[in-house]
Amino acid sequence: METQADLNYHRIAEAIDYIKANFKVQPNLDEVAEKVHLSPSHFQRLFTDWAGTSPKKFLQYISVEHAKRLLKNEQATLFETAYETGLSSTSRLHDLFVNIEGMTPAEYRDGGRDLAINYSFAESPFGSLIVASTAKGVCYMAFQDDENLALEDLKLRFPNADFQRKLDLLQQNALFIFQNDWSKLSEVKLHLKGTDFQLKVWESLLKIPMGKLSTYGTIAGQIGNPSASRAVGTAIGSNPVAFLIPCHRVIQSSGTFGGYMWGPTRKAAIIGWEGAKTQLEF
Repeated sequence: METQADLNYHRIAEAIDYIKANFKVQPNLDEVAEKVHLSPSHFQRLFTDWAGTSPKKFLQYISVEHAKRLLKNEQATLFETAYETGLSSTSRLHDLFVNIEGMTPAEYRDGGRDLAINYSFAESPFGSLIVASTAKGVCYMAFQDDENLALEDLKLRFPNADFQRKLDLLQQNALFIFQNDWSKLSEVKLHLKGTDFQLKVWESLLKIPMGKLSTYGTIAGQIGNPSASRAVGTAIGSNPVAFLIPCHRVIQSSGTFGGYMWGPTRKAAIIGWEGAKTQLEF
């Protein structure tokens, strides 16, 4: 059964699809509200509750031209800026609180044998999701409306693990990032199954500040493999932890947003939501 949170997300997603297709003509509030079959006042309230800002202001963050301007102005010093910003003015943003630990070779090879994995389902501004954790940290987070399919996907990643439906503190710390108040954020620990190359790529994604974007080529250069853009793209596409490892912040060098494991509309929604939150932070 679709929850109210799911319904609200799908309404906002439909609005974002319309804005993406028509951003060049800057559709006004009445036009977008009509497309999602809501009154302008209701749509304004729903959107503002969801994003923390008005639809008009949100529009600038999901336009392709905005992405192009970001890259044109900041590509040369993107990661230097990330380090500087991450240690100063964005100290409350969640990137600083995420710590990755790779699984041991035996855990990786044996598909999670002897691992006890807790999992639970939750709501987010971007739809329903599943989150799972070992004793060391969150090992999986994915957007999925169907709980049965979500659990099947989790078990495919760890076919030999023992599973228990249980919300634990590690999961709670991870889910808290979706709340408006970030002042109580604890460190989020991740326990990930990946190759050395994948872990290196995923760690590099954590250095992209909220509200900023990067490209596959830039990431490849930062990990010391400037010619490995395609391999970097594959590693980004296999990211097992939605949102916390911000693969949504990587776009094509042309400025277009490109693909996303959990859907291009959701990617645009997250980029816009983060942009709005960052503006509110400052």
